[in-house]
Amino acid sequence: MDATQALADLTEISSQVEAAVLFDEGGGVAASTLSDDAAAALAHAAGRLLDRAGTSATQVEAATPDGSVFVVREGSRCIAATTGPDPTTGLVFYDLKSALQDAEPPKRRRTRKATDEA
Repeated sequence: MDATQALADLTEISSQVEAAVLFDEGGGVAASTLSDDAAAALAHAAGRLLDRAGTSATQVEAATPDGSVFVVREGSRCIAATTGPDPTTGLVFYDLKSALQDAEPPKRRRTRKATDEA
């Protein structure tokens, strides 16, 4: 599934996610539910949250009375989402991890060359 479809599925399935962006560690946006400028800003802010959390952090939540920002990192790929106040944290993280996996490009299958042993 492509990144855009993964985010569309995420926002359809998770009623708590208001906006989301898929990006790489360099801040390059692969897909978003936001305008280009807003997506770049969210990716940048989410990347900074991960940086501040440390290199071993794979997920971060920043909460305010108005809502939360969730960030999940898997390898060099990341996803960030915003929610309203008091989200179900475990469920949002689960949904983000699922969307990140769904957005993964299909892996190439290696075929083995048949050899004749006659």
